[in-house]
Parts: sequence; C-alpha cells; structure tokens
Amino acid sequence: MQKQDLDQFRQIVEQLLQKEKTEPIVAPIPANELWDRLDISLQERPLADEQFYDTLAQLVYNTPRTASNKFFNQLFAGRKSRSVLGDLLSIILNNSMYTYKVAGPMVGVEKEIIHRTASLVGYDQKSDGTIVTGGSLANFMGMVMGRDRYQESIRDQGVSQKMTLYTSEDCHYSIAKNASLMGTGRDQVRLVKTDEKGRLMPSDLKNKIEEDLQNGFQPFFVNLTAGTTVMGAFDPIPEVSEICKEHNLWLHVDGAYCGAVIFSKAYKRLVKGLELADSFNVNAHKMLGTPLTCSVLVVKDQVNLKRSFSTDADYLYQTDGDDFNLGKTSLQCGRKNDALKLWTLWKSVGTEGLEKMVDHQFHLAEVAIKYLRDHPDYTLYSYEDSVSVCFNYKGIDPKKLCTMLYEEAELMVGYGTFEADTFVRFVTINADNSEKDILAFFNDLEAFVAKHESELIEDTKLSTS
Repeated sequence: MQKQDLDQFRQIVEQLLQKEKTEPIVAPIPANELWDRLDISLQERPLADEQFYDTLAQLVYNTPRTASNKFFNQLFAGRKSRSVLGDLLSIILNNSMYTYKVAGPMVGVEKEIIHRTASLVGYDQKSDGTIVTGGSLANFMGMVMGRDRYQESIRDQGVSQKMTLYTSEDCHYSIAKNASLMGTGRDQVRLVKTDEKGRLMPSDLKNKIEEDLQNGFQPFFVNLTAGTTVMGAFDPIPEVSEICKEHNLWLHVDGAYCGAVIFSKAYKRLVKGLELADSFNVNAHKMLGTPLTCSVLVVKDQVNLKRSFSTDADYLYQTDGDDFNLGKTSLQCGRKNDALKLWTLWKSVGTEGLEKMVDHQFHLAEVAIKYLRDHPDYTLYSYEDSVSVCFNYKGIDPKKLCTMLYEEAELMVGYGTFEADTFVRFVTINADNSEKDILAFFNDLEAFVAKHESELIEDTKLSTS
C-alpha cells in the first residue's frame, strides 16, 4: 500500500472523527439528487490524485455516521477502537479463511472464538461453528442442518415432500427468505402466535405441529429469537425444547440482536436453556460493537455442520487436517477474516469487558424507560429486559416524526410496529453512549417537536383521518 494513500486515509479519518463530534448527524442528500451532488460516476480517464482524494473525502463526509452519539436507527452503532484495529489489519493482510495454508494463525483465532462462544452457551467438546456475515446467513445454515438431519438424502436428491418449519410471527424476515432458498418454500413456514411481550407461545407451536402431522406434513425445524427486531423479546427456550424433543425437530436460536447476553451473568437468564438448542448465533457487530460484519454460529454437534457443508476440493485443501481447513465447515469459499476484529476486542478487554458492555446497554435502556415513565407526554410500549425502547410522544405520528428528524439532520431513529401500535423504536445498542447521551436524545426530540409542533400535529391529523 502506498504511503500517500495511508496518509490520506489518516487525514480523512481524523476529519471524520471530528465531524462526528461537531456534526453527529449528516444532512442527507435526497436520493434523486445523489449523482448531481456527488462525483460518483465512473469515467474512462483517471483522476488527478488531488481530485481523487477530494472526491473520496466528500463521499465519506456525506455518508450517515453510525458511530455518533445521536445514531439510534439500526441494531448496530458505535465503534470499538480495538475492534477497528483488528478489522483494518485483516484488510491489509487479506487472508481468506478457507485453509490453514493461506490463513495460518488466523485459523486459530477463529477457532478460539468459536470454542469460547460454544462454552458460554453450554456446549461440550463435540460442538463447533463458523463465522458468517450476519444473522440471515447463520439462520440459513441452521435451517439447512435441521433439514439434513431430518432427511440426509435431501442433500443429493432434493426436497420431495412438504417439510414445515416454525418461527414466531415477530421473527426476522430471513426465515421466510431462507425457506425459499433452501427448497422447502415460504408457504411451509408456520408463524406462531406471540404473547403481549412479543414472545413465541409454546401452546400455539404445539398445536401447529400436531395439525401439520395430521395433514401429512413433515415438521423439521423450529426457530426461536433472542431479541426480536422490534420489541427485543426473548422466546422461551426450555418449553420449546421439550416440544422439539418430542417430535425430533431441530431447535435453532437466532441471537443476532441480543444473543450477546451470554457474556453477562446478570442477563444470561434471558436465554435460560440455551444449551438445549441445536444451534445458536450471535452478531458481534450489534451488542459487541465490532465493525460490520461479524456473526458467530455455533452448533452443538459438529457432525451436523460437516454433514451439510463439507465438500472435498483437491485444488484447495492440500495441507493440514480438516479441523484447520475452515472451508470444510463454511457455506462460503473465499471468506474475509471477520474473526480478527472480534478477537482484538475480546483479547484486549477480556470476557469481563464484554460483560460490562452488555450490562451497560441494558442500563441505558433502564435510564430511557425511567425518563419516559416520569414524563406524561410519552406513551411507553416496551418493558424491562430489552434494549429496544418503544414509545410515542404527544400522540404524534412516529413515521412523520422519525422522517423529519432525519431530513433535518437532528437525530437518526426509526419506528416499528407491534400488534396494532406503531411507535418510535429507540435502541440503546451503542455501548459508548452515556446516561447523558440518552437524556440528550429526549431533550433534542422535545426541542424539535416544540419547533415543528404545528406541522407535526397537522400531519398526524391528516394521517389518522
């Protein structure tokens, strides 16, 4: 890498870090003006260095700032410095993680993360896992393993009978998408009812399985969620595990959002019985603050991982045993070293440090909930033990409010819907935020509404009329 590019990288990053403090929310460029406002188009002739660097800087400075203390829009935020260091080094090294020959000690880094995560779940030495790009792919791999354990011939002959799978009506959208990709079909996904807190109801699951069996279907897989995307709810694992054992169904727990509670002695109770699941995933780029993307998938019995994903390739696997050739248990072939950024964070702060991060995010949620309860202009929809804080303010349309906050570059926050209610969904996922940042959010929101109240109220009347 050329020195002048490293120098420019440092200059751009230093300026960006400063802007994150002085301008935490970047003024959005309307999508239909993007190519007019920024020099994005590619051309035949090269740019002069000065023009290229300036163009690159402007592109960076006009991109949403997800690490600022006013970004609450997605289920990721913040930036852990030690994790960024690991990510930058992985880019410079540019190893692919399929063989020990090309990845060397980085294979050990990934295996250590997998083994430590499996241990925290409660799995024994038969367990294994892999690191994937996110929860969608981890869920897909869990579904494939469940399918293949139920009927191994499917790997070669394909799906020939109606196979049904079960997940809560508040689950991640990837379950339906994955059912389409793996050949079982979206129509065979059974959405199980949830209770008043958004948790899957075991009684409805049992009824749906028994109904499918009576109709000649083949149930094979149940997905539970540890932190639903809107309410942050945790599905009940022990009760569902008993149902799965009775009918020989694969039990997967999607902990993409809040599975990091496994690091916390105080909040691990939210995934009580996790060791009963056949597979589990957690996204380090959410509660643990690593850069995108980094999702850890662990499976109770490595036999299932190898059965579904191991394929020989003489041109690739030429040295060392299968245990050190990670491509044998990965869906991907060429695969970026996403393990190093989690390892550098975990190594530097220890498991105790990760525990503090998780506990702090729940504490910030408690600060927000207390504020909402103490101020009568707010309506609170969420509850304790969730880092998703859902509320409305003065009866204002949350969609309009969130959109205006974004367009005016005041705050980045989204909205969600549960049952018949739509509300602002405020997530305390940034472990770098403080109590002061949480209270500042509400102060900023209230000041914004006071400034634009007539417009917001009028729009709310129109939307409800």
